[in-house]
Parts: sequence; C-alpha cells; structure tokens
Amino acid sequence: MDVPDFRTVTVEALATMVRDRTLTAAAVTEHALERIEALNPVLNAFVALDADGARAQAAAIDERLDAGDEVGPLAGIPVGVKDLVNAAGFHTSRGAMYTRNDPPATSDCTEVARMRAAGCVIVGKTNTPEHGCMGDTYNPRFGPTLNPWNPERSPGGSSGGTGSAIASGMVPVGTGSDGGGSIRIPSAICGLSGIKTSHGRVPSGPPPSGLIDLSCVGPMARPLCLDAMVGPHPADLRSLPKPEVSWRAALDTPRVPARVLWAPSIDGGPVDSEIASACEAAVDRLAAEGVEVVEARTEISAVPGAFLQLFFGGLIGPAFRPLYGTDEWDNVTDVLAVMLEDVYVSGRATPESLYEARQQAGELSIALAEMMDGYDVLLMPTLAGQAPAPAGHGTVDGTETPNWFRFTPLANLARRPAGTVCCGISTEAVPIGLQVVGHQLDDLAVLETLAVLEDLLALNPIAPDVA
Repeated sequence: MDVPDFRTVTVEALATMVRDRTLTAAAVTEHALERIEALNPVLNAFVALDADGARAQAAAIDERLDAGDEVGPLAGIPVGVKDLVNAAGFHTSRGAMYTRNDPPATSDCTEVARMRAAGCVIVGKTNTPEHGCMGDTYNPRFGPTLNPWNPERSPGGSSGGTGSAIASGMVPVGTGSDGGGSIRIPSAICGLSGIKTSHGRVPSGPPPSGLIDLSCVGPMARPLCLDAMVGPHPADLRSLPKPEVSWRAALDTPRVPARVLWAPSIDGGPVDSEIASACEAAVDRLAAEGVEVVEARTEISAVPGAFLQLFFGGLIGPAFRPLYGTDEWDNVTDVLAVMLEDVYVSGRATPESLYEARQQAGELSIALAEMMDGYDVLLMPTLAGQAPAPAGHGTVDGTETPNWFRFTPLANLARRPAGTVCCGISTEAVPIGLQVVGHQLDDLAVLETLAVLEDLLALNPIAPDVA
C-alpha cells in the first residue's frame, strides 16, 4: 500500500496502519523525507534534518512491532520540532545567530520526549523567528519560511515553520508554542485547526523556562497527540494534572455549544472585510444548527503595554542582555532589537513594571470571565488582517498594519484555552481562521467547538503543491 498524503488521512488512521502492519514506519518516514526534499527548498520550513537518524528510529519501531511489542499510540508518525526547544542530537538555534556555536542538545524537552515515547519519529527542526518574537517566521540565520497556499505570503509565526510543514504535507504533526498567538496565527493562515491549551497542560522544559507568564507549548493540529503529551512535570511549576478523560475520545461525539458569544471585533477596532465576512458566515452556520449566538455589546482589549512588558521584558529580554553592546547585537533581528531596546535595555522593564503588567493581566482575566459568563465559548476572528508578505505587515482592506494579529494575545494574558478553525479562503488564496476562546481550564469545550465547526463547515482545505 502506498503511503497516503499526510493531509488526507488522520494521524490516528496513519498510526493504526503502522501498528497493524498495513504500512511500515520506514515507509511513512521515507514519504516524509521525500516531501521535505521536494518542497523544503521552496518553503524553508525545516532548518535541520537528520534523515539517517529518522530512518533508524523508524526501523527500530518496525522491529519492535514485528516482535509483537507495543510502541505507543503514535507509532511511526514523523514529527517536526519547532526550533525553540531541545530535541536530542539537534542544535537548538532559536532562530538566532548567537547560538550558532552551541553544541547539539543531549536530551529532549518534555513534549518531544513524550512524543518519542508515544512512537513518533523525530525528523528535524522547523523554522521560527528569533526567540519566537513575531507573528511572522523569518530570521537572519535561516531566512523566511513561506506559506504553501501562497508562497508570496508568510505562514505566520512564530510556529510558521511547523505550520508550513504540516500544510504542505511534509509531516503530519509538528510541535509549536504560543506566547501571543504563535500556534493560532500560523494555524489560521495555513488552513489548520490549532489550539493554545491552558497554561501547564503540556509542560515546558527541561531546562526550566521563563514561560510562566504567557507561553504554552504543544502539538499543532492533532488532539490525539495532546492525549500523549498532557500531564505534570517537575520542570514546569505550572503543569496541571492529566485530564480524567481522553480528549481524543471525547471528540467522537463532541458537544455542540448551546450558547456562544460572538465578537466581530473584540476591541472595536478595524477588521479586514474579507475576514469579517468569512467569520460571520461561519457563525451564521452555527446558528442555523440551533446554537444561540449573542453578539457582544462590550469591548475588551489585550492591554498592549502589559503584553510588551511581559513578553520582551520578562520572557525573552534576559537572554539578550549579555549581547547588548557587543558585535553579536548587530546580528539580532532588526524588529526584535528595536523592541528589546525600547522595553528591556532602556530599563523600562523593572520589577515594578512587571508587577503592574501581571496585575493588568489579572484584571483582564476577570473582565473576560465576566464577559463570557453564561456562554459556552467566545467566538471572534483569529486575525484582524490578512497574511503579510515575508518580513512585512499584514493588511486590513489592503492597508498595512502592525496590529493585524492583535486578537490573539488576549488568551495568553488571560491564560485561557483558545483555538482556531479554518472558515474560508481569501481572494489571495490564503486561509481565514475563526477563533474559539474557552473559560479558564475548559480546554475540552474549545476542542469540541473546533470539531463541531470543522464538521459543519466541511472545508478540509489542502494547499496546492509548490514544487
């Protein structure tokens, strides 16, 4: 049997074929390597590849299966790892020049270790902006990643390498992280469903990280992978207990939300008319199924000052402080250097300012809880603007704006689960996303609503091959 296009088969079905020996892990891995060889020179989704290592992992899985051993629910599934975290044998570049002489990682971070334990094959590292600092994916070290739907457009960021790799069928699964929308942005404009879980569902580290205020790690697009990755770990002080029920099993019969809050623009600001129309049509489709849809009458913003303080001052600023005033500072991505100088190096990020930012995040969480009271989920556009050209700004009705992804940080500051589902394709052939935000710790309601919308909208978008 030929290996199916990864975009036309579920991960669960693919792993089942490997376990029942309809396919071999070696054949599935070889298919991934062939797709990467054909498409990566155009898209630049992968920045590191270990083909021989991947083949050896796959061969070991096949040997164990032939011997009757259990290898895990994700048997033989090839995975790309976002280049912000450790995968044994690979450099962790973080998209930065200053890491170029670092040795390879000698161990996996928790999410990668759990994917290996579930039977995955780690094939390589995917591109990211420097330290995941932008809603686009480019850096001075590896250059830009392109969107397989339209190579003149960005795949978003900061998990754009993973988004491009999955959307083009190089791999069926990849890892991402989301500190301000970095899973949801690329998922939306690469035509994928994706979720930022509650903080601590999938543990970050080791080594222990400074992600506590904003960022979450996790797989892109696949609930089955989440089941294998959730649960506590001592390297992450926020990590949560493993859910009592399988999220994947719950999606066999997902609950349809009874009452949803619809915010065409959560902050009252401009939204691209094409995005607004596609999202509204998707919400109307939900209403046609009997779901009560209530349009929000109040506005709420993501407190930009608090986000900048926590992200640049508290999250990534300390990593760059030793570089300031050295030749290495000239190698830092231009926009990142400007933001770091403005927020961190300038001294504006102080213990007092970070304390105030955390207070503002708490107030935002309370306001969001009050706004969502009585509703199952909150729906809104994932993005306010259309995808940018690489290293550019997104557009609202043709006008460039740096605030094109301003809707996604809300969930990070308020620590809410939030996902995105494809609800249309733009005239520039780039997908459009509808965002689903859940109550505190109610990840399952977000996943179920995404599943319901996937079934109702029935888009199942597949990007054209670029090579």
